[in-house]
Amino acid sequence: MNDPLAEVIALLQPRAVFSKGISGAGRWAVRYSDFGHPSFCVVLEGRCSLAVDGQDAITLGAGDFVLLPATPGFTMAGAEPAAPRSIDPKTAPAPTGEVRHGEQDGPPDVRLLGGYFVFGSPDAALLVSLLPALMHVRGVEHLQALVQLVGKESAADRPGRDLVLSRLVELLLIEALRSTSSGDEAPPGLLRGLADARIGQAMRHMHTSPARPWTMAQLAQTAALSRSAFYERFARAVGMPPMEYLLGSRMALAKGLLRQGGLAMAEVAERVGYGSASTFSTAFSRHVGQAPGRYARAG
Repeated sequence: MNDPLAEVIALLQPRAVFSKGISGAGRWAVRYSDFGHPSFCVVLEGRCSLAVDGQDAITLGAGDFVLLPATPGFTMAGAEPAAPRSIDPKTAPAPTGEVRHGEQDGPPDVRLLGGYFVFGSPDAALLVSLLPALMHVRGVEHLQALVQLVGKESAADRPGRDLVLSRLVELLLIEALRSTSSGDEAPPGLLRGLADARIGQAMRHMHTSPARPWTMAQLAQTAALSRSAFYERFARAVGMPPMEYLLGSRMALAKGLLRQGGLAMAEVAERVGYGSASTFSTAFSRHVGQAPGRYARAG
């Protein structure tokens, strides 16, 4: 692979889960607590405001698309000021029809189609941390059409529904990521790292061979760079040093293996590049904050 967009999708393994219609009228505001899963929405008509934690508030208009790879807390509101109503998406029951905010009767001031999905990759937490926290795309008709297709497919019960939804979500991600420029002018992160031919080569090796006892010198060799040049170029492109990225990738993989169960600690250690269970346990405890056995028992 030499297409960084395709590699991001292959690494993240997105799967569609849920979508819904949303509308609002009159005075309304809702405050959603952090959710963790990636979520998206497109404005079908009207306008509203969106304030995502840690980001500047933005005004959304018809045709705008928003993707939140990790969905932190956020507030959405109509044109008129209102005290926000709190919603916890982790505990709130899934709606069976359109979600209506504000005045329940009459035509809406704004209509949206939104939803969320999950990433199947054991490295998802690490990879998502290297994506933009908020992707706001304006004027891309492909995205609005794709989200509408997601809504229609979600509501239907046809053969191949899950497969179709997973492919549509992949297309949504690709279109959203296309709006994030790659190259030296892009912010440090996953896409910029993979777009760098030499750094991307080293990143691919880390993900495809996590059990190999990589050293800085070996990783630099895969990138055909000196150790110092590789370190500086990797940190500039990805936003963190190479060995820190490798550790995060290994720990994410270890979490997935521990959650699955059925493997001895020594085998988990070997699969993520550690020569002994004790060495792995020490590294995992330091990185995660609890011993791997305890993490596995917690589910």
